[in-house]
Amino acid sequence: MLSSVMAKPFLTAAWRDLVMLNWRVEESLLTPYLPSGVELDRWEGDCWASLVGFSFLDMSVKGVPAFGYQDFPEINLRFYVKREMQGEVRRGVVFVQEMTPHQLVGWVARTLYNEPYATLPMRQKVNEEGALYELQLGEEWQGIGLKANGPWRDQNEMELFITEHYWGYNTQKNTDSMEYQVEHAIWRTRSVDLARYDLNLKEIYGSQWEEALAGEPDTMVFAEGSEITVYSGNRI
Repeated sequence: MLSSVMAKPFLTAAWRDLVMLNWRVEESLLTPYLPSGVELDRWEGDCWASLVGFSFLDMSVKGVPAFGYQDFPEINLRFYVKREMQGEVRRGVVFVQEMTPHQLVGWVARTLYNEPYATLPMRQKVNEEGALYELQLGEEWQGIGLKANGPWRDQNEMELFITEHYWGYNTQKNTDSMEYQVEHAIWRTRSVDLARYDLNLKEIYGSQWEEALAGEPDTMVFAEGSEITVYSGNRI
């Protein structure tokens, strides 16, 4: 676990049963979303984007339990960046879109961090066989899901690239960039098969993402998760 260099914890929770579908994507797709002061992080020369579904549990904000909003599913689309700071390489993520079923959760994230949250009805199914995360568009439920086919184990190098990013970056309304630290343990993973992937990518993310994320993902990660701490952000 990393030691925080930020001032104070803003949010504590647990992220559990993470379904992570990952694609190689073109750099040109990501650069419009890239905050100033960071650069794209690559694995074996390629840029990557991930659709991630997970269970957001036991949320507290500044030490106060968020009663009525503690437990919910989330689906996000993210890509990977890094920033060098006095010889330290800070590896992080940028979110293209984050989905939550709670309007208040989205409002707080947009207001305080300018994170790109949207609100839709959502549900989840998690058991020993795997995890499924769904959202509702109109009358239709759609989602992402993985089925485990092996025991929990240590991560391989590709999985570590996807999961071991401990910083978040975004662009503020005045075009400044914000940096915030996320602290968590190293997660275990399981081998998996794709169980479901039928999101309406064009409606949710736009036609460019529909093309980039077409077909089965290049890699898939099912991570156990852990307790997490998100620290207050700083402008960079």
